[in-house]
Amino acid sequence: MKQAIAPLQQADLPRREAAFWKLTGPGAVLLGLSIGAGEIVIWPRITAEFGASLVWAAVLGVFLQLWVNFEIGRWAIATGESAYSGFTRMWWGFAPAFVFFNLAGYLLPGWARTSGLSLKALLLGPDHGSPDWLWTALSFAGVAGILFGPRRIYRAVERSIGVMIVVIVVGLLIVAVRVATPDTILQLARGAVNVGHFEPRLPLREFFGAMVFAGAGGCANLFYAFYLRDKGIGMGGRMTELLNPFRNHGGAASQTGYAFPETEENLRRFRDWYRFVVRDQTLYFWLLNTFTILLFILGALAVLHPQGLVPQAGRLMWDEAAILADSMGPAGRYLFLVVAFATLFSTEVAIVDGLGRSLSDILSTSFTFGRRASAAQWYAAVTVFVILFGVAVTLVMEYRGITDLGFIFNSAYMGGFAMAVYTPLVLWMNLRHLPKAVRPRLINVVMVALAAAVYVGFAVFSLAGELGIGG
Repeated sequence: MKQAIAPLQQADLPRREAAFWKLTGPGAVLLGLSIGAGEIVIWPRITAEFGASLVWAAVLGVFLQLWVNFEIGRWAIATGESAYSGFTRMWWGFAPAFVFFNLAGYLLPGWARTSGLSLKALLLGPDHGSPDWLWTALSFAGVAGILFGPRRIYRAVERSIGVMIVVIVVGLLIVAVRVATPDTILQLARGAVNVGHFEPRLPLREFFGAMVFAGAGGCANLFYAFYLRDKGIGMGGRMTELLNPFRNHGGAASQTGYAFPETEENLRRFRDWYRFVVRDQTLYFWLLNTFTILLFILGALAVLHPQGLVPQAGRLMWDEAAILADSMGPAGRYLFLVVAFATLFSTEVAIVDGLGRSLSDILSTSFTFGRRASAAQWYAAVTVFVILFGVAVTLVMEYRGITDLGFIFNSAYMGGFAMAVYTPLVLWMNLRHLPKAVRPRLINVVMVALAAAVYVGFAVFSLAGELGIGG
């Protein structure tokens, strides 16, 4: 069943010709994925109950993931491959392991159900009698239109998410200007430096999931390599772009990457591309992601926490929007609901796309049976399955009274275990398998090792708690 990945091919690293702003996009797509359920559901809900005391964990979560993303980008620009392929080169068993992590983290579609509920709240209100599964199906239909309408999948994802990011940031700024007070801003600042504080009433499982979901979280950080590849960044310029299989009927394309000779020119080109990755991730993932999550927390701190209102599952967006209507009128309510839908729908688009890319990449490169179809054909099969399965699971779970919040925390929790595995792996991979001159520097090694210690530590404590070890 297993299939050894072909050795890296030898080729020079392409030269970077375009300016930063003409190449921008991969970081913005990852930002659209990051500004999702954690930012608008998990952290506002925690803030509504506990105030700003845990803001430090959200800020730290994004900062730690920044360094992990640098290393994912390092491998991608040096080889053109995903990190999954790099892991499998070290040991084939990582291929099925990451199939499991992706499915465990994203197959139960709390993110899609919440996206559908936000659309329902925007158009009809949260108490309308129409079922959740119907709105989940409608949101998935929108995703399918984006992914399988145009010929170039990445370009469609980048443009649609770019528009939604503008809506989110502008809308949040308007809300913040209207509801923020000097006191709430001071509370937010104090919470950001309140490092190490824990709330005894918050279960460790939920705290772990919240910290993971501050940022992309789970396997989503690994999606960054696909965006770099399809944008033609670094060695991605030599790789074949993933095209819509329903509009493109070409044959299977090899996803085997490249290794460049350690000439002075290639090393100069690598440094140029790596500077792009650092700027891309610092601007979009770290600064803008931290900014938006703080704006969402600020809104909950100013609107929900003073009233002691901890929204029930499925109602957080509506409850906050309804209170905003008291100070901003109906326009405030609709503005926040539009922001909520844009936030959750951008995440839904990126997750379906990223899950399709991840599984198609692993299956078509690491399994013998997977070689029988192209990566694009696997992408279509996986995304169609995820959509149909997601609607069916939402129908069953709704019938059994299981909320979307349970779905989301499960995704975050499983994502934390995935990060505990791949964070040290990506560092080891870059230190052992890249040319010596382009391996991580000491500061990168220290920061990624710290991130790995955090994720592994939380995973161990969480697992011990699940098993009832240690009281």
